[in-house]
Parts: sequence; C-alpha cells; structure tokens
Amino acid sequence: MILQTETKRKYTPEEYLEAEVQSDERHEYNDGEILLMTGGLPNHNKIAGNLHTVLNVALKREPYGIFVADQRLWIPNKRIYTYPDVMVMTEPPQCQEGRRDTLIDPLLIAEVLSKSTRDYDKAGKFSAYRTISAFQEYLLIDQYSIHVEHYTKDGNRWILVDYEDENLEISLSSVPCQILISDLYNKVDFSEQQNEESDRT
Repeated sequence: MILQTETKRKYTPEEYLEAEVQSDERHEYNDGEILLMTGGLPNHNKIAGNLHTVLNVALKREPYGIFVADQRLWIPNKRIYTYPDVMVMTEPPQCQEGRRDTLIDPLLIAEVLSKSTRDYDKAGKFSAYRTISAFQEYLLIDQYSIHVEHYTKDGNRWILVDYEDENLEISLSSVPCQILISDLYNKVDFSEQQNEESDRT
C-alpha cells in the first residue's frame, strides 16, 4: 500500500483510534504521525489473496487464525498501528488491551512490496515487527517479478532465504504449511503491472 502523510501535527494513539474507527479510509499510525494508506494495484491484491488462500487451506484444522489487509496490528514498543497484508496468529487471537478490533502478537507477517513502500517494509517496518515477542517469520513478496524474501527467526538471529524460481517451495517454520512459488504468483501478469505503473507516473 502507498503511504501518504496526512499532517505534521502529532496525535496520540487515542486520537488516532477515535478517528480511524469513523474513517472510510485506512491510516497507519507511527509514533504520533498519521499516514494515509491508498489502494494497491491488482497484482498486489492477487498475491495477497493467493497467500491467504494457501494458508487457509493448509491451516483449516490447525489452531491458527489468518488475517488480511483490513486487520489492524498494534506494535507497542514502537507506538505503531499498521495493517499488514497477511498475518497468522495462534488462536484465540490476542487483542490490544481494551479493544476488540486491534490485534497483537502475530507469528507470521507477509508484505507484498510496492515501489513506494519497499524500503520501509524491508527496514523500518521489519525492525518494528522484530520487537513483537511472538513474531517468528517474515515474507516479503515482490509484485513486479518472481522474488520472495523469507526471513525466519533462529534464536537471536534472523536467517534469509531468497526464492526466484516459481517451481520452488517455501516451507514455513512458524506454522505447518508449504507454499509453491507458482501458487503465490497464480494469475499475476507482470506486463500488465508495468503498464499500470506507467499510467500512474
């Protein structure tokens, strides 16, 4: 998703939440700043939907919940409210104290990279996610070419494996699921994406 700063004024988390629940648009909150999250391109939506489908099938009898883009996450150590593309949590999902619409403690988070948020997803957001004690696995999925960065937590280290072959399979470590790269990119048209990007610039 594309992030645009709404204003330079600093807001409290309470002010943000009060405004957000009444808003027709989604916003991220980052330590006092509110950023508008605009819509993504079709390939972004297809990839997130494909991942959700694979996880849903693999975990249908397992004690995990799968959540997609409209589900808010609170990261207390960084004072961030955000909407990851896909999250997996142990059931029952844990909510922020005093709220029923904001989750905490995901095991796995996946972000579909866009040109506007790529650097943030790889650096600042990943750094924030790593402050979550339950967080064990991170997928960064390119929407412009076949490329997935798979980070897994091993003690105090994070290990990265790159995938660029649609015939390969990702074995998740936080939940019992294997993901074919070809399933992740099912019906994704890279030439169509390039044309749409050109139209928007």
